Amino acid sequence: MSNISATAVKALRERTNLPMMDCKAALTETNGDMDKAIEVLRKKFAGVAVKRGDRETGEGRVCVWIAPDMKTGAIVEMRCESAPVVKADAFIELGNDLARQVAQKNPATVEELLAQPFVDGRGTVTDRINEAIGLIRENMKVARFRRETGLLGTYIHHDFKTGVLLVVEGEKADPQLLKDVCMHITAKNPLAALREELSPDLIAKEKEIATAQAVAMGKPANIAEKIAEGKLKTWFAENVLVEQPFVKDDKQTVGDLLKKAGLKLVKFIRYKVGEVAA
Repeated sequence: MSNISATAVKALRERTNLPMMDCKAALTETNGDMDKAIEVLRKKFAGVAVKRGDRETGEGRVCVWIAPDMKTGAIVEMRCESAPVVKADAFIELGNDLARQVAQKNPATVEELLAQPFVDGRGTVTDRINEAIGLIRENMKVARFRRETGLLGTYIHHDFKTGVLLVVEGEKADPQLLKDVCMHITAKNPLAALREELSPDLIAKEKEIATAQAVAMGKPANIAEKIAEGKLKTWFAENVLVEQPFVKDDKQTVGDLLKKAGLKLVKFIRYKVGEVAA
């Protein structure tokens, strides 16, 4: 590919914060492949902090419902057409009701959810959505949802566009503690809850990049290997929830915080309106 578009160069610059010429050179070297170009740049520039590539667009809100016993819950992403509707009472009520519907009726797909009788007896879920559309005069839909069981915690950000549903194991849990961990997840956006959830290929690639950075600094192979191991450990601390320093007390990790409370992290679901679903 001889001609790299200005749009592609701009997008790579926005994700890496590196000079335009370096971004263009990396794209040229990789024939326009954005992911490979980022890898080239990371090997060359050790301090690159790459922003996630998921597009976060559109209007809507994230809604969560958890049963009073904290053992069953659901998270739902609702979409709408305009920003004012996000705060409309009818839209908020619909989103909360649909989260309760998912938690209590456990549909497997959005299509199955829409066909279910609504939990309050007012027709089907589709009827309930159409009722809200008739009131607001704007299209809306369920984008995605997840239902979970276990000891659950949640947090919805103040703009309603980001929400977290957290699952832990233990005898009992302080709701505020779980909310604090969910707030941490909202802010830090970890790649995974546990190191074991990361693909071996991803870990191997990170080590390869770290090794290449050390070699580029002129370090011999044995020293480069040790440097790469240290960089990989730092990368885990930045991207794995249980290994991340807790935002409210960075002297302990999230894993340590939960362990002190007699809890074990199982998983988390983090939704942001409009992001590309994993």
